[in-house]
Amino acid sequence: WLCLAATAGAAVALLRRGRRGAVMTESESRTAQSQLSQVGADCAQLLTVTLPAVVKRLGDGAGAEETLAAVPEPVDPSLRRVLEVFTAEVAHAEERAVRAAEEREGAVAQLTKAADDLDVLTTRTLPSALDGLRSGGSADTVLATVDPPDDPRLRVLVDSLVRDFALSERRATAAQVASAKALSRVQAKAVSMLADLREMQDRHGEEVFGDLLKLDHNTSQLGLLTDRLALLMGGRASRAWNKPIRMESILRGAVGRIAAYQRVRLHCSSEAAIAGFAAEPVMHLLAELMDNAANFSPPIDEVHVYVEERTAGIVVTIEDSGLKMAAAAMRRAEESVSGRVTDLAHLQGTRLGLAVVGRLAAKYHISVNYRPSSRGGTGVVVLLPPQLLAQQRGMAPEQFLRRPDPETTMPSPPVPRVTSASYDSPVPPAPVEPAPAWTLPAPSAPGGGPRVATPNGLPVRPPGRTMAASDRGRPLPGTEPEDGGTGDGRDAGSQFGAFHRSRRSCDAPGTGTPYGTPSDPPEGRTPPGQHPAG
Repeated sequence: WLCLAATAGAAVALLRRGRRGAVMTESESRTAQSQLSQVGADCAQLLTVTLPAVVKRLGDGAGAEETLAAVPEPVDPSLRRVLEVFTAEVAHAEERAVRAAEEREGAVAQLTKAADDLDVLTTRTLPSALDGLRSGGSADTVLATVDPPDDPRLRVLVDSLVRDFALSERRATAAQVASAKALSRVQAKAVSMLADLREMQDRHGEEVFGDLLKLDHNTSQLGLLTDRLALLMGGRASRAWNKPIRMESILRGAVGRIAAYQRVRLHCSSEAAIAGFAAEPVMHLLAELMDNAANFSPPIDEVHVYVEERTAGIVVTIEDSGLKMAAAAMRRAEESVSGRVTDLAHLQGTRLGLAVVGRLAAKYHISVNYRPSSRGGTGVVVLLPPQLLAQQRGMAPEQFLRRPDPETTMPSPPVPRVTSASYDSPVPPAPVEPAPAWTLPAPSAPGGGPRVATPNGLPVRPPGRTMAASDRGRPLPGTEPEDGGTGDGRDAGSQFGAFHRSRRSCDAPGTGTPYGTPSDPPEGRTPPGQHPAG
């Protein structure tokens, strides 16, 4: 029984101990559950309330410590540690985001400022600087007058560009001046050759007259080429006139400078005259347009030139029968004659004439326009403004085209003469002299009596009388002397040789020059109706 009692006592003790352990375990379990519930509540509050509040306050600019003090802390130390780490990291990230935004705004501002500076540089600074350099200013002078950009890199760029362009402009100007000087010598030589040829035409007989005319015409073409290059180089034409020249003489002088002069037909009934300062530019401009029309039309077709007087000025129309210009070619031609293309680098080596036309048109305010021609080719309409026209001297209508009395005119052989009418015969390469306007009779000219003539039958101008006054003693074209004289039947060369000899004898010092006749005749004194032999 003692053993049984000891066993029972031990079992009771063990049972009591087990009960106490179970109670303690249950208590601990309830405590753990309570703690777990508290942790869950803390986590839920941390995720749904605390962390969003931290992010918002940090986003509003609050500091990390200020934010931690303002939000409720979790009970669990681990959650408190998580909250502290999260707040610190978000605060650092927010600081980096703020700095990045500031840097981005600064970069955008710098980019905007650079774009504005670049726009000012390209639209105002550089064009103004280049204009100053083209006007002859030095690089230092130009840089002192322009507003420098704020960006130091752009300032360096502007300085480098201006100095490099100034150097190239000086070189281009020096080359252009040297070319113009060299061309001026060629121009002077061509004019001297023309003068020598004309003097030889007066001195030698008919046997070499045709050859001299050919040389004269070739030299006139050389003068056109040299004048073309000189005008492109900023130089001047080889000739200048101090008196007005009639429109008819302007046209004939222009025709005399081109190779295909025989294909040109003039239709001029205008008595207007071009002022001396504009005579040579107008003559050169028309010569270039006639040459262009002749070169780009079939060699068997004619080029017709018409002159009309309008309120806006003198209208000269040049029409050819070649192929019509394409739209693109028409635009290029219009741009060339507009005068806007001044850079020699844009000019083609064989297409310089229209560029010269553009420069002359812009300088003298001449309007040049292209249009399709009624003859199937291309037409050019040139408007010469009134400021280029000379003021006609007032004269009575009956005196303007007065003929002498038939009984006072001695018979003389008919000399080819061109009046202000349409020309249906080949035009010579250049006029004998600009056709003189009919002037009032010289006071010293007697009303009757025999006229002085050369052995060849040509009139001689007495001293003090103009060639026009002397020429009024001869019948006009198409008229016959009353006695039916028709000349001695000599060939045209003999007549032209006699004409030049009479001209030489008449051009004595002290004699007057009629209105519309320059002091020096235009290039190529080829008589009407003739052309260079050979």
